[in-house]
Amino acid sequence: MSEPICAPATPLFPSAVAVVRVSGQNLADVLAPFVKLPRARVATLRYLAWDGYREQALVLFFPAPASYTGEDIVEFQLHGNPLLVRRFLDHLGKLGVRLAEPGEFTRRALLNGKQTLLETEALRDLIGASTDQQLRQAQGRQGALPAWISETKARISPWMARAEAAVDYGEEEGIILGFDDLKQEMIRLHEVFHVEQHRAGAARWLRDGIKLALVGRPNAGKSTLFNALAGEDRAIVTEIPGTTRDVLEIRTEWAGLPLSLFDTAGLRDTVEPIERLGVARVHAVLEQADLILHLVPATDREADAGILERLAPFEGKVLQVRTMGDLPAQVSEGPVVSAIKGDLVSLQEALIERFLGDLSPEACLGAMATARQRELLEELIAQQELFFRLESGCPPEVVASTLQGMWGLLAALTGEDRAESALDQVFGGFCLGK
Repeated sequence: MSEPICAPATPLFPSAVAVVRVSGQNLADVLAPFVKLPRARVATLRYLAWDGYREQALVLFFPAPASYTGEDIVEFQLHGNPLLVRRFLDHLGKLGVRLAEPGEFTRRALLNGKQTLLETEALRDLIGASTDQQLRQAQGRQGALPAWISETKARISPWMARAEAAVDYGEEEGIILGFDDLKQEMIRLHEVFHVEQHRAGAARWLRDGIKLALVGRPNAGKSTLFNALAGEDRAIVTEIPGTTRDVLEIRTEWAGLPLSLFDTAGLRDTVEPIERLGVARVHAVLEQADLILHLVPATDREADAGILERLAPFEGKVLQVRTMGDLPAQVSEGPVVSAIKGDLVSLQEALIERFLGDLSPEACLGAMATARQRELLEELIAQQELFFRLESGCPPEVVASTLQGMWGLLAALTGEDRAESALDQVFGGFCLGK
């Protein structure tokens, strides 16, 4: 934390402008041999020279503590030549400014109290978002602490203080804990926790995306549905069985759901060597899929027995969808679609019910979406369950310990408990300049 660090904040590709960030203490002294820093927050043109190179750059100075990291920050806006940027970073290294580790700027911002761990994770998700819904979800977790966390801390803190006082001074001062009133408070919080757990379960799919595999017999309409969900013609559609020889994959957003779609070769026994390779690859796709759509034409009276046998090991994550709903149907139960006509309403309803339940994407804004957050929320609920096993008249030490456990989980959630392993997990996904 004491060493000044630097990193490019823009990709090292040819461009009009490249930005290099420097963060550390007393940067005016560190960079004095190279550049005179301008007034705070005033973009100023400076002429720089080093090792035979000459450059004119816009320089911005953000003095501590009013900066992103809470330290002095200097930003250099250079011409966007990747070689020039590398040589510039080399020279900063000679001045004692080392290259930052991934996420180190944001790690310093967290440790200097400029943001919470929840905001840090939201920033990481914002940078990595690939759909509009993921952008909205990440932005929904930025800013102030979620209201339920602030509310929980406000409700728990006086009881925790009272329990600790009862432990230390109960006999001398006659401090009574008031267990029954505390239990009523916990019942109210119990409902809050389970609402957030429900929202977190849905938000997980919006953050991580849903892996959706399309399987079925040849000419079951897999590629047609694949193209309809993708919003573009990515798979070849013909009346010839076995057209799809390999697994096709595309990421898209459909009906507010971020999807990773897998179009697979028709499942059948075949002697055609290339098609056999495509069929063989389907099993690996089915294992990693979150949901398998078994497409059966509505014109078929029943599903192919051989395919049902292949899908038996994945029974819990198979949804049968009847395709070609615009044709005279033999069976019309379950989701029925006509991809060629754009009629996918029943499939949309089935997917939203399965992954979001009774929630809309908007209702998941600000929910605990990462694996770390969900695990801590589950631990918080489990800790509260320990309290509900207590009985009135139990020693105040036990009550105090239970409340302290809940408080510690809230601190871990927001980042007040700065365990290095937790920080490494979060910051490992950042780029160098962030």
